[in-house]
Amino acid sequence: MTAERVLRVNPIACAGRGLCAEVAPELITLDDWGFPVIAKGPVPPGQAAEARAAVRICPLLALRLAARRTAG
Repeated sequence: MTAERVLRVNPIACAGRGLCAEVAPELITLDDWGFPVIAKGPVPPGQAAEARAAVRICPLLALRLAARRTAG
């Protein structure tokens, strides 16, 4: 079993400021109202630093990087 990292957003906590999409545009886009839309699937290893930066920059702590266990 291995662990992959995935981005998760708490839509209740998010205020739609869009800072996360500025730091990780390959992983996060914004909808019409400015709320984050997270790319499906695990965070690619080459974009892990951007994912961590997006989590750190969120002023309302609505974004997190979670481990997802997979078989293999």
